[in-house]
This record gives sequence, structure tokens and C-alpha cells, in this order.
Amino acid sequence: MATKKPKKIRALVGLGKLTEATIKDLLAGSVKGLTEHAAVFPKPPIALADYQAAIDAYEAAIPAALDGSKTAVAHKNKLLHAAARMYVELAHYVEANCNDDLATFLLAGFQPASSAKTPPQPLEQPTVVVEPGAVTGQMKAKIGSVPKALAYQLQYAPVPSGGGPPASWTKQLITSTKPTIIEGLTPGTIYTFQIRALGRLGFTNWSDAINRMAT
Repeated sequence: MATKKPKKIRALVGLGKLTEATIKDLLAGSVKGLTEHAAVFPKPPIALADYQAAIDAYEAAIPAALDGSKTAVAHKNKLLHAAARMYVELAHYVEANCNDDLATFLLAGFQPASSAKTPPQPLEQPTVVVEPGAVTGQMKAKIGSVPKALAYQLQYAPVPSGGGPPASWTKQLITSTKPTIIEGLTPGTIYTFQIRALGRLGFTNWSDAINRMAT
């Protein structure tokens, strides 16, 4: 009787399709696994110190990109691309050196890709940039497009003088990523804005709040 060959193990890649939190977990897990099990994977094609530096640079760029600034988001994405390129190269190294043994593969901190068809997945977290509008009491919201989103919901409210979350919000359903004009705001008042996306599994969580003063 012929011996059945072990199934080829493939690592989960395609980080750009995953949430920020999942990407950070996968990057951290891989550098930790390869560092702690250097005896099993002794000759990675990339120095782990360089890999860690690329991860650190990407994570350091995340806070500045939260307000949706095109420059900050582009910088963060460029650093993510650099770290992800290293991640994929190291993943292929682990695939080639684990002898298709899942326990050995997992030591490196990578996650195996599923061979099954994936059901609908949660959407990425949307971003929003809020700028002054053309007239007094007006603001313009620009939503970052999320693949497979059916619609978006924007909520905004004046920031309470004593701090804390607003008691009530104004909510607006948006069906495109074209700039949305928000009217009727009080000049000199600071407003807080959040966005979420609607997909087949429902709404995402609300984005981090950004504050802007109406003019």
C-alpha cells in the first residue's frame, strides 16, 4: 500500500485583505516564533532584526493614519507593504523547511491558510477625513472606500464641555464614498465624528473618533 503524502502546508498571506489588528498579530507571532525556534529554522532569508525593525516602523505609523490623512495613510501602507513582503518571504521559507508537518510549521508563528471556501468575512474598518466646507457651519466628510461595503453610516455630535462621550448623536447613512456635506453646524463648536461600514455580516465597529472645529 502506497504511503499517503502529507498535504502541502501553505501559510496565510495576503495581509492587505485582513484587519489591522489581525495583521499586527500575524506579524508579531511570526517574528516571535522564528526568534524562539531559531534551532528549527536556523537560516531565514531575512535577518530577524531587520524584520522586527520593519514591523516596528509600520506599527509606529498607525496612530498618525487614524485621522484619515492621505499622506499618513499612504506612509503607513508603504511601511505595511515592506513588512508584508518580508512576512511572505519568511512564510515561504517556513513552508519549505517544515517537512509539511503542521506542528513544526506552527512553531514559526505563522498561521496555515484554509483550503476551504471562506464565508463572508467582516469588513475592514473604514476611515473618514473631515474638512471645513465651503460656507460657514458646513463640514465635508471624505470616506475611505472599503471593499465589499454596501453602505456607510456617519455619526457626529458636539464634544461635551466636561469630556466623555456625547449624550446623543446625529446619524447619516451614506451609500457612496463621494464627499458628504454636513450642514447646520455651530461655528466655533468642536464636533466629534465616527464612521462605520455595512457589509453582509452587518456593521463594523465605529472608527476611532476624530474631532474638528466647525468654522
